[in-house]
Amino acid sequence: MTFSRRNFLGASGAAALIGAGTVSGRVQAASIPEAPTMTSPAMQPPLVPTTGPDYQPVATLNGWTLPWRMNGDWKEFHLVAEPVVREFAPGMVAHLWGYNGQSPGPTIEVVEGDKVRIFVTNKLPEHTTIHWHGMLLPNGMDGVGGLTQPQIKPGQTFVYEYEIRKSGTFMYHPHADEMVQMAMGMMGFLVAHPKDPAFRRVDRDFVFLMASYDIEPGSYVPRVAEMTDFNLWTWNSRVWPGIDHLVVGKGDRVRIRFGNLTMTNHPIHMHGYDFKVSCTDGGWVPEEAAWPETTIDCAVGQMRAFDFVADAPGDWAIHCHKAHHTMNAMGHSLRNFIGVDKKEVAKKVRRLMPDYMPMGSAGMADMGEMEMPLPENTLPMMSGFAQFGAVEMGGMFSVVKVREGLARGDYKDPGWFKHPEGTVAFEWKGPERSADRAPASAGKPAAGPAVDVKVVKPRGRSGHHNH
Repeated sequence: MTFSRRNFLGASGAAALIGAGTVSGRVQAASIPEAPTMTSPAMQPPLVPTTGPDYQPVATLNGWTLPWRMNGDWKEFHLVAEPVVREFAPGMVAHLWGYNGQSPGPTIEVVEGDKVRIFVTNKLPEHTTIHWHGMLLPNGMDGVGGLTQPQIKPGQTFVYEYEIRKSGTFMYHPHADEMVQMAMGMMGFLVAHPKDPAFRRVDRDFVFLMASYDIEPGSYVPRVAEMTDFNLWTWNSRVWPGIDHLVVGKGDRVRIRFGNLTMTNHPIHMHGYDFKVSCTDGGWVPEEAAWPETTIDCAVGQMRAFDFVADAPGDWAIHCHKAHHTMNAMGHSLRNFIGVDKKEVAKKVRRLMPDYMPMGSAGMADMGEMEMPLPENTLPMMSGFAQFGAVEMGGMFSVVKVREGLARGDYKDPGWFKHPEGTVAFEWKGPERSADRAPASAGKPAAGPAVDVKVVKPRGRSGHHNH
């Protein structure tokens, strides 16, 4: 894992240190640990523990795990709240707020029974706090500005100290000017591993947070006052085809954890498997009570995790089952032209706009295959290609790639699945051609997540959608 390193806070920084609360018998930190930062949107290898209890580290889609240092029996972390630039997918970046160079911030991994000390430095233009969502801790460490602690003003560093009382799936986010700060991307994952390394252990453990943004075509900053009409639905502030694939080996026991900090619920569906819901932000579901699903709904403020054994090789879709949430830059004012003959209208429009292309009369699938002129820093509504052509997706969509023969720590994209002979759906051409089956691969190939977009400068004011 490659980091750029920030300078240590010197004597002046230490003087600004304010305890967010008190833990009995705490050891005063001699200095503030450095704060690693990451700007690459590529998923970094899981951070394997080299000391202390053993556990299977998580893989954060398009993200990383925050390193820590030991100071006596305290595990110390340093988060920096700051403005960041986040690439949603190749062809578009957003100016957000986050932690340690990214939005969402780095994943924090701890172990049940750990004593943790988390330093939080504020480099935002306004005050902030951090709430440790779902954690059991002293009231004064809960992170609600004005209620349980003073606000962390710009330039200040606060410290949170508490013991990890239970294992499970959690997150962190501000409880200060929450509407603005969460709409700007301030959030992160927190995983507490069981003290017993064998408890509910899996071979691969993936995490992501769901967030929604309203970023007008051609612009860079979210509209923070939006309540319902979002146009970008993200996993870890990424959209398809920029979201990492979930690469697993055949036979692996796999866990997928996710949390929802959008303004609506998300039914997360995975193809090719049924799975067991194993964990919520309230704790572990007893194994005898874990229920089978192929789709699990995640409401606002909830965390969910499900487990499965990867016994079926292939490229299996995983996505939110709300159709608009697998689209980018979705304008809700789009007219429905299905069945409308636009030929005569198109002739008249071309007199003013020679490049005008009538679309939508037969549905919107042509949007996924055409290179449409778009405003700068704007993604198409549908994008991404796989081995058989346009995938016609965006937003909350990715692929679980199950492969034989993968090494345990190998998360590299293995390419598209090579289907065994006779296992791909094919065109029926009559009984006499029944043996004439489709080839195992066809269409436009793609090596991995990429956006096939032609971006041009807009000539005038662009609308809310890109059609």
